[in-house]
Amino acid sequence: MRVLPPALAAHLAGGATTLCRCWSLTRRDGATLGFTDHDRDLVLGGLVHAAHSGLEAAEASAELGFAVGGGEVAGALRSSGIAEADIAAGLYDGAGVETWLVDWSDPQTRLLLDVGTVGEIRRSGAAFVAELRGLMHALDVERGRTYRATCGADLGDRRCRIDLADPRWRTTGTVTGPATAGGLGVALATPADDGRFDGGRLAWRSGSNAGASADVRGLLSDRIWLWEVPARAVATGDAFVLTAGCDKRLSTCRDRFANVPNFQGFPHMSGNDFVLRHAPGSGPGLDGGSLFR
Repeated sequence: MRVLPPALAAHLAGGATTLCRCWSLTRRDGATLGFTDHDRDLVLGGLVHAAHSGLEAAEASAELGFAVGGGEVAGALRSSGIAEADIAAGLYDGAGVETWLVDWSDPQTRLLLDVGTVGEIRRSGAAFVAELRGLMHALDVERGRTYRATCGADLGDRRCRIDLADPRWRTTGTVTGPATAGGLGVALATPADDGRFDGGRLAWRSGSNAGASADVRGLLSDRIWLWEVPARAVATGDAFVLTAGCDKRLSTCRDRFANVPNFQGFPHMSGNDFVLRHAPGSGPGLDGGSLFR
């Protein structure tokens, strides 16, 4: 049972209420933003919660036990609130959110309704709907090792132990032409046409995308293909750092990285075809009798 602050309880008991919702949001880059569906700005804990930001509650749900609760907020993309480029750049992915019920006539009279994170964000034209995930969502995240044929480590982490600072697995480059459907023209400090950077990571070091990263789909000579178009415009001369990729197969770990002792998969596990196929020599008439008579 939730205990209401005495001032809020007395306000609710009075019949006529002056309530609104406020959201305090902390982005991945540390920036803190405040929004409210009230018609004027409110200050909570020293943070200004902006009105006229186009943000409003769209849906809310609460679940019992360990089920994941959450809700949604909807709004408009505008320069004074949430910008489309910031969403595309991933700054709001996993952002922390506090949802407050506030007496706008006395903002110090408030109740913390929920704490969660931003999940999926859907965009349509100049509007967006953001999914809010409750704390129980963390219990759905895969942790520890899983029994699978491919490697469970990420290239360069403490289990993989490959040193990504090694020049073999890292190079720098600059953009030589605008991004098109045919890829992104680049000039690399070290030529790499052997596939080692396929599936790798590109981190922007200058330009409008500085600080952002992108997954590499493929690299061929002087052209890079990314899985997603950069959130902001790319200009000639923008610098980046490129790190190698790994498809997590044993053959790649052996032939490219010579790192089999640190392979974190089970390459010889039996697949579904082994489980479903007939027993050797059984032939037709599987009646449950002995196979050795």
